[in-house]
Amino acid sequence: MNQAEVGKLISRMRIQVQPKPWKIQNADSLHLGLRGQLEVTRKSVTALIQNERLEFTSGRGVVVREYTERLIQEAITHGDKHIPTMDLARWWLEDKSLVHKLFKVLVPRFQDSSSSYTRMLKAPMMYNPNPSPTNYKDRVVLELRGNPFPPLYYSNTQPNKGLIHNVLLAEARREAKLRNEFNTSNSNTSND
Repeated sequence: MNQAEVGKLISRMRIQVQPKPWKIQNADSLHLGLRGQLEVTRKSVTALIQNERLEFTSGRGVVVREYTERLIQEAITHGDKHIPTMDLARWWLEDKSLVHKLFKVLVPRFQDSSSSYTRMLKAPMMYNPNPSPTNYKDRVVLELRGNPFPPLYYSNTQPNKGLIHNVLLAEARREAKLRNEFNTSNSNTSND
């Protein structure tokens, strides 16, 4: 079987997958190698499906997003009657009630979705009174689309009218508008 035929067997992901695996170090997986990393990732995928919005470090967030996307995509593609998909869901989701949630809640939610099933946003850095280069890790918020929580937005995507430069610009626009109205009214009265 050549490379082109293998690509047809696996459905395409809706997000860009990292070409190299992330090396995630954790106290739980420190001496267990790749299997330990997979076990920790499994707990994170279970927690994301259960809570629908979580905060991770950047590397762990990317890995959890990739595995969650693949799990949901397999569930949508094959359904709950497909035995390998059920085995996959049972392994990734430690709580068996989440298997039911995957097939009965999330699959109908994402059935007709044309975009990714998850959304990842950068989170603000956590304050640490003892700064060191190892303490500052990029944080991300990973959420399933369509979750019941209030939506998250970046602060710079919507204008804030209370910021000083926006107040000054609004006042300058108002003064220019009044000046133009005054000039046009004076020119109309002098023509009469």
